[in-house]
Amino acid sequence: MKIIIDTDPGQDDAVAILLALASPELEVLAVTAVAGNVPLHLTTRNARMVCELAGRADLRVHAGCDRPIARALVTAEHVHGKTGLDGAELPDPTMPLADAHAVDAIIEILRREPPGTVTLCPLGPLTNIATALHRAPDIGPRIARIVLMGGAYFQVGNITPAAEFNIYVDPEAAHAVFRAGIPLTVLPLDVTHKALTTRARNEAFRAAGPVGPVVAGWTGFFERYDKEKYGTEGAPLHDPCVIAWLLQPDLFSGRHVNVEIEVDSPLTRGMTVADWWGVTDRPKNATFIGGLDSDGYFALLTERIARLPGGAAG
Repeated sequence: MKIIIDTDPGQDDAVAILLALASPELEVLAVTAVAGNVPLHLTTRNARMVCELAGRADLRVHAGCDRPIARALVTAEHVHGKTGLDGAELPDPTMPLADAHAVDAIIEILRREPPGTVTLCPLGPLTNIATALHRAPDIGPRIARIVLMGGAYFQVGNITPAAEFNIYVDPEAAHAVFRAGIPLTVLPLDVTHKALTTRARNEAFRAAGPVGPVVAGWTGFFERYDKEKYGTEGAPLHDPCVIAWLLQPDLFSGRHVNVEIEVDSPLTRGMTVADWWGVTDRPKNATFIGGLDSDGYFALLTERIARLPGGAAG
């Protein structure tokens, strides 16, 4: 399966990238960075560090949009630390950024590859994806599917009472993507909060080959915020759910429903309004995932991370 990973690393983004690069079922055509968890100059740095950690300095990493479409950027250093990848020390990347802007790269790849063969995997705000669709409407029908981490229904918000972070940062972009008529699979907080790290799961990461200690360092740092906030044993490992769904969709369950994005209300800006019970006649536009076999999920993550050679960690 050919994929483009659009990302704002972020410890959980980093683990998602590693999972993809450790999986021969997937061909990562490019990694495109967007501002989100931290500003763009850090997300581009972090994406390259992760590629080098996986021994994939050959990948093309493109810098994308440095701010949302219509609003000021909101970041999440309070969760991810000042670098976005606090918790493990890695050398600065030596691989260069690709010349093309991320939006141009997405357009070029989708026009180059046969229609219906490329899946987009957004792990952060949807600014790059919405901008590409606006600039080149012809690429929409060429996209096989968009599989994204974002939103919530029963779980509600993690950055405001109503909104999940990725959607909240750029609700206008999310609004455009959810209305684009492209097949959507959404991994919301409802499922990612079932993907909780634990001491045993972190120790399994630590023992998972050369890259494992780095992953355990990231998850150990990342979970401190959520453990304090939610009183849980660990933290939700959100973004790898996107890649895990591609690899083993039978680990997940959900419904095909209508999902609308709130862009006007200051109270509920960025809310994903999912018609889970079918009480409206609005057309179904997204498969909203709610269930997870968490043991199977962490077994997949640990097994694949153990395969990585550890370019920057060895």
